[in-house]
Amino acid sequence: MKLTNIALATILSLGMVSMANADAGSGKVTFDGKIIDAPCSIAPESIDQTKSFGQVANVALVNGGKSSVLNFDIKLQGCDITSKNKVQVTFTGPYGGTDGTSNTLLAITGIAKGASIAMVDGSNQPIILGTPTTIQNLQTGANTLSFSAYLQGHAGTTLTDIVEGVFTSTTNFTLAYN
Repeated sequence: MKLTNIALATILSLGMVSMANADAGSGKVTFDGKIIDAPCSIAPESIDQTKSFGQVANVALVNGGKSSVLNFDIKLQGCDITSKNKVQVTFTGPYGGTDGTSNTLLAITGIAKGASIAMVDGSNQPIILGTPTTIQNLQTGANTLSFSAYLQGHAGTTLTDIVEGVFTSTTNFTLAYN
């Protein structure tokens, strides 16, 4: 009888250990991407970027005032410039400004009002939405395309015209090689 109880206890404990190890956690990894016809690959960290202006004081935006500059880059990798060695970037998005018709300002959405986002290229030239930037020369290997943005109050705004709150804005970019 004792032998049977010992055997039964052993079998039960082995079964519990086996069940405990059966699923100690699981998950999955999904890989995605896109194959493109281009002389350079876009670095993964440059494809979908989120940049934060933080908390900008409303008084800084009065009558066209500006926030601090926020730099951002589009990193290219593995560039083979044997056939195409120049690139232009076109940014698109909703027009900003007081009446939403300024193609040099990107509109913001959300609770905040009275400002838009201005962008400039690496040469400090204003970016015009829907228009290619100045041509940039590429080198073999890695390249970094530098840009900056700042939050700008609309011209003529007073402190009472600026509505405090959160905002977002999205611009898409397209590369054109030649």
